Amino acid sequence: MTTGSNVIQDPSKTPDGATTSSATLGGEQKRSIEQITLLLFIVVPFLAVLAAVPLAWGWGVSWLDMGLLVFMYFLGCHGITIGFHRYFTHGSFKAKRPLRIALAVMGSLAVEGPLVRWVADHRKHHKFSDADGDPHSPWRFGETVPALMRGLWWAHIAWMFDEEQTSQEKYAPDLIKDPAIRAISRQFVLFTVVSLAIPPLVGGLVTMSWWGAFTAFFWGSLVRVALLHHVTWSINSICHAVGKRPFKSRDRSGNVWWLAVLSCGESWHNLHHADPTSARHGVMRGQVDSSARFIRWFEMLGWAYDVRWPSRSRIDSRRDTGEDGSRQGRAAAETA
Repeated sequence: MTTGSNVIQDPSKTPDGATTSSATLGGEQKRSIEQITLLLFIVVPFLAVLAAVPLAWGWGVSWLDMGLLVFMYFLGCHGITIGFHRYFTHGSFKAKRPLRIALAVMGSLAVEGPLVRWVADHRKHHKFSDADGDPHSPWRFGETVPALMRGLWWAHIAWMFDEEQTSQEKYAPDLIKDPAIRAISRQFVLFTVVSLAIPPLVGGLVTMSWWGAFTAFFWGSLVRVALLHHVTWSINSICHAVGKRPFKSRDRSGNVWWLAVLSCGESWHNLHHADPTSARHGVMRGQVDSSARFIRWFEMLGWAYDVRWPSRSRIDSRRDTGEDGSRQGRAAAETA
């Protein structure tokens, strides 16, 4: 699988039949109905999170509801981090066909948009990271405190309402050419329904009650989606505004340790931008990266191969040894 800047191409060179409309729903301009739907999927789960604290205090949370929340959260999170990001966007490893399809489905269950659209946006982000053309840089409006506050809001949420869409034909032509991946991307609405329906279905069947279905939907669907969304969006906003930068990169990506577990290793963001195709982002001692651990297991099972593990020399070559480099960059690195 070839990904990254070497697959970005002029749309005019895209083979006949591989059009944007065949890759995902919608075209190059975001319609009003899409923006309204997006707003609902942001606001409703967020309101559920606000209601979660008093509800948990008053009625508590069952082990079943918490189990569904955690399971669905990390299923979708790893679908995004391993599948959409490290595999489909950057080609950090190659995958057997069943794993390729499974990762596409898992990522779709995170409810973060169609696969092809997600990959196109992220490849464009890497091409222009924290510069003009970056879809979601927090430095978009300047470096003053008011400008950065505005930029953080843009990078976290507001950029998704931009009417102009990233060209999928230009930034994800390899995915458009794959009929199965194209079909999964187009069926995003179906996977969204499935993702939201699994918790209440399980909760209702286990408890044999409508109340069990409702609480499972509240915690396992709404609260879970909101938490996963905001953790993912924090990589775009927080991890490009603060954090240690032990490695050389042409942007302001930083490592934010307290997001590592919830982001499945994505918040070790400085190394990722210094070495985008690396299968492991948490390369230093003590840096939790569950996504890399799963990739290692997939490799051991023979499901993944040609994994781009970072060698010590590869890591050392990307260290920032200047005054701006963090002392953390001099710590001993673990080879994956």
